[in-house]
Amino acid sequence: MARPITFLSDYGRDDEFAGVCHAVIGRICPQARVIDLTHGIARHGIRAGALVLRNALPFAAPGVHLAVVDPEVGAERRAVALRTAEEDRLLVGPDNGLLWLAAQRFGGIVEAVEIARSPWRLEPVSATFHGRDVFAPVAAHLAAGEPLAAGGEPLDPDLLVELELPRPRVVDGSMIAHALTIDRYGNVALDAGHEDLAGSELRLGRPITLLAGGVRIKAQFARSFADVPPGSALLYEDAQRTLAIAVNRGSAATLLGLQADGELRISPA
Repeated sequence: MARPITFLSDYGRDDEFAGVCHAVIGRICPQARVIDLTHGIARHGIRAGALVLRNALPFAAPGVHLAVVDPEVGAERRAVALRTAEEDRLLVGPDNGLLWLAAQRFGGIVEAVEIARSPWRLEPVSATFHGRDVFAPVAAHLAAGEPLAAGGEPLDPDLLVELELPRPRVVDGSMIAHALTIDRYGNVALDAGHEDLAGSELRLGRPITLLAGGVRIKAQFARSFADVPPGSALLYEDAQRTLAIAVNRGSAATLLGLQADGELRISPA
């Protein structure tokens, strides 16, 4: 039985790129089920793609996980396939940090191969569409049961590109955090979890103050959107168990003028 394949990219749906990758997989391993996690990652958004991949894969069956967010396609970056220590998951994509967080989520990397010259690639290989010519065919062969070692040249996992995330800190009872991602609702996921609140004076159910740039607003540390009136801001734990900022029926990103990497100070009111 073929392994399932999850597929994430920044290809969008307006062009044929994601569909062509599906077609390539279907010709090589027609019995494989392909699950599209998203093709709506912002163009060249490596970190956003890495975070989505890390957060989504625990809900997917172990299998082959194809991810393509590849602004350096055609350059000297490596194309890789790797195996995780836990659950025997196989990740395929560019070596630019995109796969790193997901691999760490499953115990790290125990085996890796460089696949730019894989015997499974399509010829001739385009300089700009490795999703079709390299990554999709490798993912399909792995789904069909081919061994990882047959897909390319062995690569020391310690040489793979790591992805570093900003870290929150507590200062004088307040927490200084950073915007990691912003979803289509304007909710802002932070680089912090409940464990990062240690040493702060922030408490669930109490009022807080949010400061970003020169914008200061009142908010509530709450469990859900329903705990605050429409138009009010809140700090809450999101579905990924990280802290996030939202506005009930509004956009926290717009209200605070926040973009990815923006710094936010959260203080007791």
